[in-house]
Amino acid sequence: MSAFRKLDDLGDVSGKVALVRVDLNLPMRDGDVTDDTRIRAAAPTIRDLTEKGAKVLLLAHFGRPKGERSSTMSLSMVVGAVEEVIGKEVMFVPEIAGDVVAQAVGILRPGDVAILENSRFWKGEEKNDPEFAKAIAANGDFYVNDAFSAAHRAHATTEGLARLLPAYAGRSMQAELEALDKALGNPEKPVAAIVGGAKVSSKLDVLKHLVGQVDHLIIGGGMANTFLAAKGVDVGKSLCEHDLTGTANEILDAADKSGCTVHLPYDVVVAKEFAANPSSLRTCNVHEVAADEMILDVGPQAVEALGDVLKTCRTLVWNGPMGAFETEPFDMATVALARTAAALSKEGTLTSVAGGGDTVAALNHAGVAEDFSYISTAGGAFLEWMEGRELPGVAALAK
Repeated sequence: MSAFRKLDDLGDVSGKVALVRVDLNLPMRDGDVTDDTRIRAAAPTIRDLTEKGAKVLLLAHFGRPKGERSSTMSLSMVVGAVEEVIGKEVMFVPEIAGDVVAQAVGILRPGDVAILENSRFWKGEEKNDPEFAKAIAANGDFYVNDAFSAAHRAHATTEGLARLLPAYAGRSMQAELEALDKALGNPEKPVAAIVGGAKVSSKLDVLKHLVGQVDHLIIGGGMANTFLAAKGVDVGKSLCEHDLTGTANEILDAADKSGCTVHLPYDVVVAKEFAANPSSLRTCNVHEVAADEMILDVGPQAVEALGDVLKTCRTLVWNGPMGAFETEPFDMATVALARTAAALSKEGTLTSVAGGGDTVAALNHAGVAEDFSYISTAGGAFLEWMEGRELPGVAALAK
């Protein structure tokens, strides 16, 4: 990963205007923010800049208004939640560029904060229109990107502005990039990757990239069934993409060539119906799955063996659950493996980086999220990074 400018590289910014891209795409219910995680992620950057006397203008998108104004997607709805987290008054500006923003900047004192309107109300945002970016940049002195979750999109506020103003990574972006570098950029070996989730099709590029990068690839979730079927195992009624068994075999061959060991479950938890604690629940060898049964989790013997694999590793990247973890008892493998990884991380023998919505939910469910070295809240950006792609919003911050 190329070097990028951080907030520590800023000179005197007192009275200067910082255009700060954050992630305020927050979950709402009845007009109230239900989870302020993303605001808390941006708070250190906002505090840092306000304490240095900058005037901070927050840029963000909210929902998918497709270039039209919509009262239900106005960022005015999140102002109260932002004020609560950062502990100071926040001005709302109903525009993103032009005279109205210039007037707001004139009213703001050094150390004040304003939120500009939803960047996606303007078609120029998603088109990364240079004129639109120029109009926004006209009211700022420098640009800070603190939204890794939007860094995989080349939009005006994630990429365009970085080309027009001195650009820096915010605190949460910096933490994310440093953690990702430790996980796959420049990791301590041996490296293990756990990839789970329902479908191989959604993570094909991830799997293809990882077999050339890691020493151990642990495949769980529904996608493991497709790999088992590729190896000639009858997976019964299990979720399985039978049309992708050829691709699964290609990935296994590529792993073989690059010296990556692929771990598939050899004992599994099965049931005839997908429900909590079904009467037909049993654990069996993968070769004993009946035609009317479905595989819903990795079995205890495989989980123990995988725990032993993690004990030999120094780095772990995790994306996706091992089984249908939302329904008990099919959360057993995910929880057990997460607890092993967390204990190793706490001991200091393993650097563990996890990302993606389901993964974060699974680690919280296991009660171990706090003990992982780093948890990325980004979904699409984290996956694209695992695919080895360059993220436009990150590339634009390079020195």
